[in-house]
Amino acid sequence: MTDLDLMQAAQDARKFSYSPYSNFCVGAALLTKSGKLYTGCNIENAGYSATNCAERTAVFKAVSEGETAFEAIAIVGGRAGETAPFCAPCGVCRQVLAEFCPKTFRILLGSPKSFRAYTLEELLPFAFSSEDL
Repeated sequence: MTDLDLMQAAQDARKFSYSPYSNFCVGAALLTKSGKLYTGCNIENAGYSATNCAERTAVFKAVSEGETAFEAIAIVGGRAGETAPFCAPCGVCRQVLAEFCPKTFRILLGSPKSFRAYTLEELLPFAFSSEDL
């Protein structure tokens, strides 16, 4: 799967976003090392702390099906009907990625038309991990 394919899958996942409060729709596409693709969207809740981000939705779907080795994730977001030029994962999502991914894990941000790759370490330096326990 190419990076462009992964970005398009994230864009497609946005269509399922449930975001009636923020109107900010996010889609994520997570590629496993075995070649499987797991997508996710943000799912809001009136009690905001119960909201789940697209990235965590994709990771949790994969883990719940036995996948824990990941290759890359693409994230596309923005107001409904628009695509933001850049939609980075929140701190909680970065920490969840750090639980399963090495520092060199690739995170693609942008849109299918224009995106950039980052490593997990670039987005979450000094991550807290099992090595810190």
